[in-house]
Amino acid sequence: MLRIGFGYDIHQLASGRKLVLGGVHIKSKLGLLGHSDADALLHAICDAILGALALGDIGKHFPNTDKRYKNISSLELLAAVRKMMIEKHYDIVNIDSTVVLERPKLSPHIDKMRRRIGSTLKVAPACISIKATTNEGLDAIGSQKGCSASAVVLLESFGLPA
Repeated sequence: MLRIGFGYDIHQLASGRKLVLGGVHIKSKLGLLGHSDADALLHAICDAILGALALGDIGKHFPNTDKRYKNISSLELLAAVRKMMIEKHYDIVNIDSTVVLERPKLSPHIDKMRRRIGSTLKVAPACISIKATTNEGLDAIGSQKGCSASAVVLLESFGLPA
């Protein structure tokens, strides 16, 4: 059985924060504001997987009111979501994602992001697509006030679903 999930996340940019996307620290004067490391790409991927499994969203499982998740690496959240996916007898076929951010340019970091995500999810980087674009100076993202990410995931059952 195949299942498709979609995820979306957006975070404000702020000074004094590290910019982490796809589990990779990227040199920037601004970072993403959030309870965890605010990795919008990984949050979108988590939501896509959780959505495909009909398990709700990232906020349900890792609420920003829980001190355990304060400044946590979103790679840890992704690993926990992977565990939920395996418990439901599903594995990833592929992920397609897009990050929208004016600066810095993400293309030099995409291969490392793919490897980091693949390692955490135990899938080949070739199964993970990450695209980066800008909003051409339009809206809050175009004004360098934020970053958004969206992801679609295809899961395939490897046994009887729980």
